[in-house]
This record gives sequence, structure tokens and C-alpha cells, in this order.
Amino acid sequence: MNDSKKNYYIMEYEKKKRLSVSAEAYGDWNKKIDNFIPKVYKKDEKEKAKIREALNESFLFNHLNKKEFEIIVNAFFDKNVEKGVNIINEGDYGDLLYVIDQGEVEIYKTKENNKKEVLTVLKSKDVFGELALLYNSKRAATATALTKCHLWALDRESFTYIIKDMVAKKRKMYEDILSHVNILKDMDPYERCKVADCLKSKSYNDGEIIIKEGEEGDTFFILIDGNAVASKDNKVIKTYTKGDYFGELALLKNKPRAATIKAQNFCQVVYLDRKSFKRLLGPIEDILHRNVENYKKVLNELGLDTTCIDEN
Repeated sequence: MNDSKKNYYIMEYEKKKRLSVSAEAYGDWNKKIDNFIPKVYKKDEKEKAKIREALNESFLFNHLNKKEFEIIVNAFFDKNVEKGVNIINEGDYGDLLYVIDQGEVEIYKTKENNKKEVLTVLKSKDVFGELALLYNSKRAATATALTKCHLWALDRESFTYIIKDMVAKKRKMYEDILSHVNILKDMDPYERCKVADCLKSKSYNDGEIIIKEGEEGDTFFILIDGNAVASKDNKVIKTYTKGDYFGELALLKNKPRAATIKAQNFCQVVYLDRKSFKRLLGPIEDILHRNVENYKKVLNELGLDTTCIDEN
């Protein structure tokens, strides 16, 4: 998905988020499902791989672990749409999310004078229709097949079970951890929620290096499953378990990593780099300036001069 498409979906996501009291709220239209049995539709490995690739580009699926991800992939069913047919109508309530397998889909809004404003054209591996499911809202735009299309569709029940239930629990865990990270503790709840939503997931096998001593880094990590060990000069100095974090000072400044951190057995982390943080909330210095004493403490940890703060 190119930047213009991403920007459109992120803009819609943020707009709906501001209007929503809680992204995890279950109303009459979108009730939580007890004893839900995930649906499984037959696909070959090539088809599954294409769906996985598409979902990996969607910010909504970054929180899922491998098992959850496969539940979602298995729940997609295929749908053929002829050229010129509206897949989604602006103003309707939606119950399906789509991944384009083949074809092109035009996304547009209708202005007051009935003039069509084309927002973007989506192609193979693009995802659309997720926002109405996430926020129980009406479709924000119309999606029309520009060509004959083969789509993969995911129903509201499966989406709700995975995205709005499992991800909600994870977001709460991430927010709790972020509130204890010294460099981030002065964020307000809304900012913390935004950071939690943008954390990406990565898995490491036993012995794989997550951080290497001496290398400059710009990424902050939270360990969410398994264990990791930190070593310096080939000597183990610390063991990390679920809920621990490391590399947070890299959000402020490039500095050689003080130790090597390796996965112990299998482990999974979520992470955020400095560039993504800045794009999301602006320079982290702006947040640190809210609490001068904490800012000085962070700079001291980095071995940096604090006089610039005293002068402001």
C-alpha cells in the first residue's frame, strides 16, 4: 500500500478514534461473543500467504501473535465481484472486511452536490472496510470494483473476537508497561494509547540477537512472551521476562547499545522506533520537557549535558 493510501486510512482511523469513547466497547450492534468457535475456510498455502502479506501491511493486525494471526487468515472466505458493482456503500453499516486478491477497487465519497471525490484506488493485497467494523460506524466511503475482482472477506464476528477482544487485552497490557517506562511516563493517557496501538510485533528463536552491544540503535522493545538475556563482554548481566522492556533511551538519541540481548528459547517482542514515535507524537523531547527533573534524569542516564534544560 502506498503512502497516500496509508495516510487516508490512518486519517480515518484517527478521526473515528476521537469520536469513539472506547475502541473495545461492545454495543447492541457489536456484542461480545461468548464461546466463539473460529470459522475455517479451505485455502491452499499460496492463498494463505497472500492474505498474510496483505494483513502484515495493515496497522490493525500488528498486535497479533502467530496463533491469532492464523485464526484470522483461516476465517477469510472468497468473494467474486463483477466490474462496476459497489462492494461497500457510503453510509451503510458494514459487516465485512476485505482483502483484494485480484482486481482494482475505487474508494470515493459523494459530496453535497452529488459530485464524486475519488480518495484512492486499491489493488492486490490492499485491505479495506476495517474501520466500520472496528468502530461500529457507518461506512465512510463507497468502494466500487473498477475491474472484475476476486476478494477475501472476513466477517464481523471473527473480526470482533480477534481484533476487539484479544487486541484490547494486549493494548491494556502495553499501556500498563508504558506507564512505567521512565522516558515515557509523562505521556497522557491518549498519547499512551496511540503508542500502544502502533507497536509492531516480532518473534525471535533461541539464541537470536535482538540488540547487539556497540551498535547504534533507534528502537525500543517490550518482551511480551518468553525470555531474553542481556550480556556484556560475553557475561550474562540480566534476564528479561514477560513485561520487561529495554532500549527505551534509543527513542531519544542514537547511542551504542550497552549490552547484547538474545532470545532465550522462543520469545516475542513488540517494538517502536524513534522515527515512528516522532511521526506519531512529535519529538520525544517535547514530552520530556513536561517534567524537567525526569528529563534531567534521562539525560544523565545517557551521559549527556543537562545545562540546556537549565537555560530554558
